[in-house]
Amino acid sequence: MPLTIVDLAARWLHIAGVLVWVGHNWANVVNHPYYRRVLPQDPPDAIRGVFMAASKREHGVFRYASLVVWASGLVMLWMRGELVEAYTLSAPSPWIGLGVWAGTLMLLNLWLVLWPHQKKVLGFVAAPVEERLRCTRVTFLSSRTNSFLSLITLLFMVMGAHGG
Repeated sequence: MPLTIVDLAARWLHIAGVLVWVGHNWANVVNHPYYRRVLPQDPPDAIRGVFMAASKREHGVFRYASLVVWASGLVMLWMRGELVEAYTLSAPSPWIGLGVWAGTLMLLNLWLVLWPHQKKVLGFVAAPVEERLRCTRVTFLSSRTNSFLSLITLLFMVMGAHGG
């Protein structure tokens, strides 16, 4: 299939999104290598608005990068006529299908598990201190799950693209 402008844009968005999404996951692993049952220090009222805006922007970029990665990957597979085959793990490449499934699990984990709990930890959603502390463990484990799944996803993507 000839390389079209849409395919080129989808590839670029996919790679850029992967760098942001997976990079954020792994930066988190490096910055916080083990679980600590602590909450982020609430900033003084004078800078709370700036802190909240910066935190929301950072987490927003990270979350929406996951949607860009997932959607651009689906667009590329659809343009090649391989979308159904990928999700059913059929030929031409079951490997890319395993990567698609692992990426889909990462996306669901981020949006349905990690983010609802992270909002409480960061104070974006009001919650009692004990609930916020419980959510720190959930977000830690959810983040580590996505970091592990990112390795699997990248492995299967490379295998699928380079004849694994």
